[in-house]
Amino acid sequence: MKLPPGQLKIDDFPRFGLGGRAPSVPAAPRIEICGVLDEPVTLPVSELATMPRRKLTADFHCVSGWTATDLQWEGVAFADVYDAVLRPRLAPELAVTHVVLEGLDGYRSVAWLEDLLDPAVLVADRLDGRPLDSDHGAPVRLVSPAQYGYVSTKHLARIELHTSEPRIRYHPDRRSNLRLQMVKPHPRARVAREERHRYLPGRLVRPLYHRLIQQVRTRNAAAPG
Repeated sequence: MKLPPGQLKIDDFPRFGLGGRAPSVPAAPRIEICGVLDEPVTLPVSELATMPRRKLTADFHCVSGWTATDLQWEGVAFADVYDAVLRPRLAPELAVTHVVLEGLDGYRSVAWLEDLLDPAVLVADRLDGRPLDSDHGAPVRLVSPAQYGYVSTKHLARIELHTSEPRIRYHPDRRSNLRLQMVKPHPRARVAREERHRYLPGRLVRPLYHRLIQQVRTRNAAAPG
């Protein structure tokens, strides 16, 4: 199997992120949708069960250079959520271009809407035939196989719609946010084009990412919970 540029296959699917305990899941989880909508709307996670379901077998590519292969995801296409819940609430003159995705842990990513409308992008609630666990994003998470993992926000709790690229704080923790701001994540994060860094070619920043994410993986492995 040929992997994308700069990626190496691993045999497991490790917990990834910025360390610490996974967030507590509310008894009745929901996704807040806001931004350029006239009024914010709340989507109970339970309502996803009433929407068309999809299964997807895909690889997961971490920006640090590892790839977990043949993961089996289940959930609802982001495009279906957008068409059913978001699009009808938008004023006709608004052209949404970017989406900010926030998890229960406070981590935030930003993506181009056109990338999220790819049919392979899911709001997923199951992995390899089982409900998502805390390590991999319970109760629901984004899964965007064509993009590096930092776009695929875990524990999805908030979706913000924007008509231009927003400036965002990636994480509520000051140190973690500074680290991410210094890394300069690419706004498209397309794996096939090795879009790791906003300004530098992907091949040049591979060593930096390898060192940085190895530190994070070591800390995550030692973290309780």
